[in-house]
Amino acid sequence: MDEFDIDLGRIFRSVLDRSWLVAIVAVLCALIVFVGTFFFVTPKYEAAAMFYVNNNSLSVADASFSISSGDLSTSRNLVKSYLVILNTRETLDSVLDYAGVDQLTYMQLGKMLTAGAVNETEIFQVVVTSTDPGEAEKLANAIAYILPKRIDTIIDGTSAKIVSSAVRPSRPSSPSFTKNTLIGFLAGLLLSVGAIALKEVFDITIRGEEDIARISKLPILAAVPDMMSPGKGSYYYGNGKKQEKQRKQAVRQAWVGDDLPFAATEAYKLLRTKIQYSFSDEKSCHVVGISSALSGEGKSTTSINLSHAMAQAGQKVLLIDCDLRRPSVATKLKLSQEYGLSGFLTRQVSLEQIAQECRMKHGGVYYVIAAGRIPPNPTELLNSVRMEKMIERMAQEFDYIILDLPPVEEVSDALVAAKLADGVLLTVRQDYCNRPALEDTIKQFDFVNGRILGLLMTYAQDRGLGYGKSYYKHYYHRYGKYRHYAKSYEEAYHEQQNVGK
Repeated sequence: MDEFDIDLGRIFRSVLDRSWLVAIVAVLCALIVFVGTFFFVTPKYEAAAMFYVNNNSLSVADASFSISSGDLSTSRNLVKSYLVILNTRETLDSVLDYAGVDQLTYMQLGKMLTAGAVNETEIFQVVVTSTDPGEAEKLANAIAYILPKRIDTIIDGTSAKIVSSAVRPSRPSSPSFTKNTLIGFLAGLLLSVGAIALKEVFDITIRGEEDIARISKLPILAAVPDMMSPGKGSYYYGNGKKQEKQRKQAVRQAWVGDDLPFAATEAYKLLRTKIQYSFSDEKSCHVVGISSALSGEGKSTTSINLSHAMAQAGQKVLLIDCDLRRPSVATKLKLSQEYGLSGFLTRQVSLEQIAQECRMKHGGVYYVIAAGRIPPNPTELLNSVRMEKMIERMAQEFDYIILDLPPVEEVSDALVAAKLADGVLLTVRQDYCNRPALEDTIKQFDFVNGRILGLLMTYAQDRGLGYGKSYYKHYYHRYGKYRHYAKSYEEAYHEQQNVGK
């Protein structure tokens, strides 16, 4: 049996995030109940007659006894006797005859009656409920006339005196629009909150660190903010028409290289630093594989931006697109895809022909080997001796080799190529990847003895990752100007170097 955890804090945050939806559902339910009550519920009217129980002495059949006027308990028992007499067939038939109501039977009339003592006194009340106010009045007054006579003929020495006759009701007693609307509102509120809570309880999507902690103790090395969602990560673009225009332009960008938002750039620099500290040996070159559980989690974007960040730090970097089924590195960097890794592994081109330079705006450079044409046997090519020897040769020339691997849950290519890497970085897209997929991916890498360096959270929002939106806002506004000054300084420096040359 798997553990079934309920995170009340997560449920509360989810309900709070969807408070607008809860309010809409509650108001909609209240409106539906109000309209339904107005058009489909028949109004009912109540007419009431009140009686006083006269109980100075009492005889029933051949037995007789005295009753104290202050004995309320006995008085209540006497009221119960009166109510039994009221609900007999003979009494109800007499009431119908006196009122002249022929369309009702005594059983129907009995269901229209409500009777009982008033506040535990010797006064009891009979209420008639009907859809016709005139009918309710006639039946209540008929009871006021018939019942005392019936009681007098059955119980000796006592009587029921009329305290208040029935009057024609001027407004319906039910339905209550206020009460029903409030009930509808509360029902909508409870239903929407319950639905959100159930969704969160059974949701297996990874929302934050706590979800990852349930399945693995692997560290989250960094979190790259969502660069295309102003609703959640508006600390990049802000609000307004100008920022919305920037956002629409950003959606069309590949989000790689020098044009990243400041917060994303810093996240990749943090990732670069942590990866560098992940290797403690003296190897001259380290091979880092980047993969994910599912497609669409940002592994290719991460591969490019990590290569970019390492090249900025003065490292000599080679990026190899090992996703031979759905390559995207060359497209994102606008490089040639004609000849690449597949061409080299099938001996169509030499290694020198497939390595392409990718120059950065401020003078840095890293090298890229595109995937090339899609081959019919990608797994066999990645598992070939030629691939292994190519990595060994490139390791003599570069400080870092980044392998953009396919997603693990879709194909086995990543597991085959993992043996070539010194460590693997898994990208996990927040609110997209699910716990079973990530857990299975980690188990598969463990099965092939692949070392997982840690996790990178992509498309990260402001919740569940240790740094809230307020932190990013503060950090961005405080250090954002420094970035522009640094860029200006770098541009001036490189211009001076070019003039000197």
